[in-house]
Amino acid sequence: MFEREDHRFGAVLTAAYLAKLNDAQRRAAEFGVERPLLVIAGAGSGKTNTLAHRVAHLIVTGADPRRILLMTFSRRASSEMCARVRRICKEAMDARADILADALTWAGTFHSIGARLLREQALNIGLDPDFTIHDREDSADLLNLARHDLGLSKTEKRFPTKGTCLAIYSRAVNAQAPIEEVLGRNFPWCAGWADELKKLFAAYVEAKQAQNVLDYDDLLLYWAQMMQEPALAAELGARFDHVLVDEYQDTNRLQASILLGLKPDGRGLTAVGDDAQSIYAFRAAEVRNILDFPGQFTPPAEVVTLERNYRSTQHILEAANSVIALAKERFSKNLWTERTSAERPALVVVRDETDQANFVAEKVLEARETGMRLKDQAVLFRASHHSGPLEVELTRRNIPFVKFGGLKFLDSAHVKDVLAFLRFSQNPRDRMSGFRLLQLLPGVGPAAARKILDRIAPEAAPLHMLASLPAPSKTGEHWGALVEVLRAPSSWPSDLSRAKNWYEPHLERLHEDAVTRKIDLAQLEVIAQNYPSREKFLTELTLDPPDATSAEAGVPLRDEDYLILSTIHSAKGQEWKSVFVLNVVDGCIPSDLATGTSAEIEEERRLLYVAMTRAKDHLRLITPQRFFTHGQHSRGDRHVYAARSRFIPTEILPNFDTIGWPAVRADEKGPALQTRVDLGARMRGMWK
Repeated sequence: MFEREDHRFGAVLTAAYLAKLNDAQRRAAEFGVERPLLVIAGAGSGKTNTLAHRVAHLIVTGADPRRILLMTFSRRASSEMCARVRRICKEAMDARADILADALTWAGTFHSIGARLLREQALNIGLDPDFTIHDREDSADLLNLARHDLGLSKTEKRFPTKGTCLAIYSRAVNAQAPIEEVLGRNFPWCAGWADELKKLFAAYVEAKQAQNVLDYDDLLLYWAQMMQEPALAAELGARFDHVLVDEYQDTNRLQASILLGLKPDGRGLTAVGDDAQSIYAFRAAEVRNILDFPGQFTPPAEVVTLERNYRSTQHILEAANSVIALAKERFSKNLWTERTSAERPALVVVRDETDQANFVAEKVLEARETGMRLKDQAVLFRASHHSGPLEVELTRRNIPFVKFGGLKFLDSAHVKDVLAFLRFSQNPRDRMSGFRLLQLLPGVGPAAARKILDRIAPEAAPLHMLASLPAPSKTGEHWGALVEVLRAPSSWPSDLSRAKNWYEPHLERLHEDAVTRKIDLAQLEVIAQNYPSREKFLTELTLDPPDATSAEAGVPLRDEDYLILSTIHSAKGQEWKSVFVLNVVDGCIPSDLATGTSAEIEEERRLLYVAMTRAKDHLRLITPQRFFTHGQHSRGDRHVYAARSRFIPTEILPNFDTIGWPAVRADEKGPALQTRVDLGARMRGMWK
């Protein structure tokens, strides 16, 4: 029903469904497919809405939705995008709109789309279609086993930890860079281990292949490798008439190579993003992907810039524009809005971190008294530890707060246990899942689990061999129960219910807070109902896990309203009525650890820009004049004076209202000295 001649809407269609778009948004939505398109979408400019309208417009004007590939960076973003496309199509078309929009089946994250393609092409690229996917923790554990087998855990000099090794491996894969370059640039303290790391990574790859598992990075790596094979690249590229990717500034070299491999001439290719919001270099994101995009095609890609902002006031935008205008290289844009306000962003000068915490707490409570919810206010910071003094003050004043970065489902031991059961029952060669699962039994430790897995590994029917093994001592009836449930016929989602029922007695034995943890397992059952198979459930949950529901997620259980605390990286894509940015001083923004190269400094500038553009009505940048540091070398405890961030030079100060709090003049070189006695230091000195 998707043949073009079946579309009989052309004569009656109007562009009413595009009427709410501004001129630049509409130009992006209606642009043709003869040339590639790059949409530079400024902060708060309606990027998601524009991209959804472009996809819907393609469908409305006759594109086969089954031949549209839409890639986002989170499952939530993908679901939201598809829902918007459905609503727009319904507005523009008759009842068949739902059928057409629901056929947009190739929408998801890079990694989920990669997993799906690899599963389809497995037999053509030397993979077993029943492969399982390891999350980061399982990958680190498998890497650690290889590390131990090679004797690298007992070296004379301390070898990098498993987490560091995995980070090095992941950076080398995603950045497509030699390991020596990765070590020199990102892990200089590991530079002497290049040869050993190469051997370790080779052993890690062999272990993954032997166990028929892929890690998170393999989903992109294998996909990129497929695009290097002319026949496979041609087949996959021909499958899609239109390829659209969101947040292109956050792609790494591997993802860019995939995109260009799918559409080497750029026909039907759309990239959307904002170079000014490229802040994930630590994840191997490459800002040059978006900066160089137009010139990679002949003729060059069309560039449409979205400058109208629907979030912030004009004064906030003027301040943010002045910060990013000093960037060395960028796509030129000047955000503007029709939202006016007499209030300028405030540059707040405080004595120290204690006064900074008191200022934020006081202003948050003042705003709450005027009717602004705590949830509508956010405190942003460059590094997680920057909020320490504030957290103490908020707790003292009984102000509830959430700090972004709570545990995810896959970080919770009890959820990982159940998922290990499901993975092992699907793929008994998945050694890490089996290793975790067997140790849930009483009396089975690492050595015993390893012996059992070694025994069943060579067998054609591992679970059959498992059933024939004698029960390890002290396992009692638990051994037979495990074997029985593992060998039960697969039926989804009953598989999860069986796993949960088997696991709950062990949950009560292993965890004192079993009641709270059962809430997560019940939620897991609810989530499972939305997936057609165990395979798809395990894949999607690994690639994009939802937040946990228990107290471990960090959300207050007794308060409906709470203040948001967040790193700037975690705040990207969010917005609040009132935003405080902590420690806007050199050494914090930019961080002392990120000023080694010009590229690092420019990313730090973009971080401040992202933080500022989260604010809708009120923005306060706070600059403590001194920090108390502990025991720096031989100089002991002392105060260190700080300078305002270099990203706010004198020439752009007119965009801010500079105020002192509680009674500090903005032009002071340092705070007025106060008499303070460090009795702790005096007591320590008595024993020297």
